[in-house]
Amino acid sequence: MSKRIAGPEIERLIQLLARLPGLGPRSARKAALALLKRREELLVPLSGALAAAVESIVTCPVCGSLDTVAPCTICRDERRDRSVIVVVEEMGDLWALERAAVINATYHVLGGHLSPLDGIGPDRLNIATLIERAGSEDVKEVILALNVTVEGQSTAHYLTEQLAPTGIAVSRLAQGVPIGGELDYLDEGTLAAAIKARKRI
Repeated sequence: MSKRIAGPEIERLIQLLARLPGLGPRSARKAALALLKRREELLVPLSGALAAAVESIVTCPVCGSLDTVAPCTICRDERRDRSVIVVVEEMGDLWALERAAVINATYHVLGGHLSPLDGIGPDRLNIATLIERAGSEDVKEVILALNVTVEGQSTAHYLTEQLAPTGIAVSRLAQGVPIGGELDYLDEGTLAAAIKARKRI
């Protein structure tokens, strides 16, 4: 049994940081120490930013992304090509495509992927809104920019079947995206090539 080495507030901070992706217990302790040593410079502004985020972040009713306005900034942008919807699993994937600046379309965030073993079926994802959006006269193509994992490919297959009755073009990223790869970890060049080489399903 490990000994407690700090007060409960600091221990709680370390435990919460350890829950973040990419941070284990050791990294969480290092991050907590950095925050504590630079309280005025880092900890106070971070706590304010987190409190503001809790109060102001909302889910976009159109595309499912997170923003401080609804509809979100991307959905409000009149310069976007509204004839194309790029479907992604998570916000990180949307941000990766936006960083690459390879397409000026609208997006749709599913909020994950199908995973029957984990109890995640179509009703747990933002799929119904996508089918409704795809039925609009403005939409001509849906690009399935899903992770090249077993779950991502299963989700892409399901969405292709669901979108078939709409009669619109459905495409997916070219297989230049490595098998088992996740969009958020790919470089801009790979993402650009994948978008440009997409194929009709």
